[in-house]
Parts: sequence; structure tokens; C-alpha cells
Amino acid sequence: MANVMDTLRARGFVKQTVYEEDLYKLLGEGSVRFYTGFDPTADSLHVGHFMQLIAMKHMQDAGHRPIILIGGGTAMVGDPTGKTDMRKMMTRETVDYHVECFKKQMSKFISFEGQNAAIIVNNADWLLKLNYLDFVRDIGVHFSVNEMLRAKCFETRLERGLSFLEFNYMPMQGYDFLHLFKEYGCVLELGGDDQWSNILAGANLIRVKEKKPAYAMTFTLLTTSEGKKMGKTEKGAIWLDESKTSPYEFYQYWRNVDDGDVEKCLKLLTFLPLDEIAELVKYRDERMNAAKQVLAFELTKLVHGEERAAKAQAEARAAFGGGGDLPEKTVSVEAPTVISVLVAAGICASNGEARRLIQQGGVSVNDDKVTDINLLIKDGDVVHKGKKVHVKINIK
Repeated sequence: MANVMDTLRARGFVKQTVYEEDLYKLLGEGSVRFYTGFDPTADSLHVGHFMQLIAMKHMQDAGHRPIILIGGGTAMVGDPTGKTDMRKMMTRETVDYHVECFKKQMSKFISFEGQNAAIIVNNADWLLKLNYLDFVRDIGVHFSVNEMLRAKCFETRLERGLSFLEFNYMPMQGYDFLHLFKEYGCVLELGGDDQWSNILAGANLIRVKEKKPAYAMTFTLLTTSEGKKMGKTEKGAIWLDESKTSPYEFYQYWRNVDDGDVEKCLKLLTFLPLDEIAELVKYRDERMNAAKQVLAFELTKLVHGEERAAKAQAEARAAFGGGGDLPEKTVSVEAPTVISVLVAAGICASNGEARRLIQQGGVSVNDDKVTDINLLIKDGDVVHKGKKVHVKINIK
């Protein structure tokens, strides 16, 4: 079997590594235990997390064993990386609920059975038990304040004011790696490139304290060709939870990415062979639309299943009529009930027609059949009339 680092490099994942030659050799010799951390700051994973899960699956499929670290403890401090303001601190109950949501979603992508079955751990289990004086004497002594202040993860926060609470984040994440090294034999941490300073700190801590090798690898961030983070819309993040982002909205997001981002997304977010991807994107003209449809279908299938993906694709094709963007209507109504919106958008001629259509089961909003005539429509919702009329509603 090919070395997984070759796979990750060829698909454009790898951004930075440490002790790269030794790591490459290690990954080619046998099963390696590695971990990736996820802070449970919401009750759903989003597209940025999804890329990390794909990388973990490549690793697992190559015979390596994933450790999924849920940051139940570090989330109570807050990662300052890339933030201009301090994160809102969450209660233990909120964090625990988010942890359970993450576990359920991750099981769709990562295998928890077999010889290299994934392990899920929550760093609250050890961080909340730490004695602070013991921690600063045993761990803090190995962290240079001067080096920490130069770290990229603190750069933005230093301009606005970095709290001492947040300053603890890097040593805590480093301690996580040390704990996983001792308890599970974990020798590699993976993550987004914005986490390089934190990840490197953990690998260095193991080498200093344990006098044994540990490694770090970061991945390119999922950004557009313009350098903006991908997975954001006017409505907010693109979530993996269908109650937050419907399968239809999820499909449409990927169907409408810029032509210049299609190849990168196919390599990073799908498991299609590279030669097949090259064939899909070789024409830089209107034929790129076919590649976008493949991208949208493959990603929706991975996240929501083949049946939902096929339904979203069929709805999109009906709406597009073979191409173009989803029709949009801007409405201005005092109370945006489904009936008033159907009439204001010109989808139905009268309140009576709209009411009858709903009663006959002919109206859906996003992926849900409408049964309540008083249902309120939100800005950005997609209203479906039968199988052929699909309109995105903008509330003025």
C-alpha cells in the first residue's frame, strides 16, 4: 500500500510538517496512532471540520488509528486563534451536549470498528482534574513566553488584548498531546495550518519531557481562490447537521462554487481518483458545470446519504432547467407566513390557492413538507411548489 503521506500530498492536504523524513518513514512502516482535535463550540460540525475528517479517513484507510479528541476542557477556555475578541465561555452542560452531537456526526465518516478502530476522548476528563500549581511547575516550565508571544495564533488577539485565560490555551493543547502519548501511544497530531504553533508546541513538549519522537502535520485551510474561508454564506456557516443546513442548501453551495475552486474541492473533499478529477476539470469553460454537479453530489452523498443527494440533485436540475442559478424572489410582507410568501413571490395567485396547495401536500420549504399554513418563512429559505418550481426567498 502506498505511503499515506504521498496520498495527502498529491491531493493537496499537506502544508507543514516537522521531522518530515522520519515521519514519512514511520507512516510507511506500520500502524501509527494519531489525533486531531475538535473544539465543541457548536452543536454541529461544519465544512471546515469535514475536511479534517476526510484527512483522518485517508489515514485510517491506510491502516493508521485515529484518536478524535473533543475539546470539552479547552472549549471552556477558548482558542484565541484567528479571533479578534475573546470567545464566549460555555458551561460544562453545554459542552457535554455538543460533545454528544459531534460523536454522532463523526460516526458517519470514521470507523469505530476493526483493528484500527477510532477512539473518541474528551480532554475535560483530564484537564478538569489538573492541579494548577502542579501543571505550571511540570508543564509551564517548558514554554517560553517570548516564543508564545511570537506565535501566529496569538497575533490578532495581541492587537485587541489577550487575556491570561486564553494564554493558557497553548500549554493545555500541548498537554493534551503529552497525555495521549502516554495513555494511547499517540505520536502524531494533525490539524489546520492555523493551529501550527499549538500543534508544534505539543510535539516539542513530548520530545523535551519524554525524550522520544513526536510529530506534527498541518493541512492547508479550506479557502477560496480569493483567500476567503470556504463554507460561509450570508446565512452563516455550512453545517453538516441537516436541521441547520438542508441537503438541498448543502448541494447548492457546492454546485455554485467558483470554477477556480472546483479541482481543489474535488481533491480535498471527495475520494474520487485523481485521474478522474483531472478529466472532469480539464476544460475551463461551461463544461466545468458538469464537474460542479459531481462535486455537489459526491459531498452531499458523503454527508447526507445517496438518497438525499439524489433528491437534492433532482430538485436543482428542475430548478435550473439545465443550468444557471436558483431563481430568487425578494418579498416584503408584514408577517412572512408561507401563504403570504407564496402569494407575494408570485408562486400562487391567491391565498386560497396557496392554502389548497399546502393542504394537498404540494409545498415544501427546504427539504420539509409544509403542513402548517402559519409556518414562518426565514430569509434564504427555498420554497418548492411541486417538482418544478423552486424559489429562494429573500425577506426584505
